[in-house]
Amino acid sequence: MQYKSYLVEQNTDNLNENLILFYGENLGLKNDLKKEIIKKNIDAEKMNFLQDDIIKNEDFFFGELMNKSLFEQKKIYFIEQANDKILKLIEEIEDKIDNQKIFIFSEILDKRSKLRTFFENSKKCGVVPCYADNEISIKKIILNKLNSFQGLTTHNVNLIINNSNLNRNRLNNELNKIITFFTDKKIVDDKLELLLDSKINENFNLLKDEALNGNKIKTNELLSETIIEPEKNILYLNLINQRLNKLIDVSKISKSKNLEEAINKIRPPIFWKDKNTFLFQAKKWNLSKINNILNKTYELEIKIKSNAAINKNILMRKLLVDICVLANA
Repeated sequence: MQYKSYLVEQNTDNLNENLILFYGENLGLKNDLKKEIIKKNIDAEKMNFLQDDIIKNEDFFFGELMNKSLFEQKKIYFIEQANDKILKLIEEIEDKIDNQKIFIFSEILDKRSKLRTFFENSKKCGVVPCYADNEISIKKIILNKLNSFQGLTTHNVNLIINNSNLNRNRLNNELNKIITFFTDKKIVDDKLELLLDSKINENFNLLKDEALNGNKIKTNELLSETIIEPEKNILYLNLINQRLNKLIDVSKISKSKNLEEAINKIRPPIFWKDKNTFLFQAKKWNLSKINNILNKTYELEIKIKSNAAINKNILMRKLLVDICVLANA
């Protein structure tokens, strides 16, 4: 059964088959659909696999899939980075699964793909092409996510569209920044333009990373060069917290795997350009140090929100210095 992605977005319960393939270049759409499936199956146990890990140990996967109990919690399986190599396994399990759900995610599969052809022709499987968004679909997402916000003008919508470059992943990041920043749900034009200024945001991310790296010279240099906007302090704290929480995730996974394998297991994945930096930070930061800074960011957020008279700029800079010092502790 072939499904239109926009219909699946409206209701993932429309996916009736036990084996579903999502393929295409729209990573943001695939991530959104996966989140929705997880939300709809909140009571189910979720199991994530990479195709290569399954192929290396098919017996383990078969055992996991076929090991059933009358009292067992419902399970759903996610298989990432799939391609034609997994087709043989899919053919073997197609008639063996009953109440389990297996969701398979692939990149672009052309018409010659055996995996895509199999799912398109099968009467027992479902397939959802996830093609790139266009301006109409991006605009619809913006209006839906920000429908409760005042001041959302045509100009602002176009600004967000242009800034996303029709990339849903980037769009979701921008929308999260807007929702975090405008806590009173009132969008102000000049503040929105400042918030979406990618150069300023990239400069802070560079500063944040050098602080987490423990690079004192570069951190001091960037502290004098980077514009830290007081209105964006909550956003800055969120960027720091996001990285710290990612480091917690990899720390937990690395207890059973080596560090590089653990980083490859993180979802959503670390962008390839950022992997070396993230690996360096993961080696420097243990759970104790991470929790120490998370406590500091929490306390700073309370101060910023409860006291308008404090010098937010100085406090943010002090936090970054503290992060740099603790990285080397």
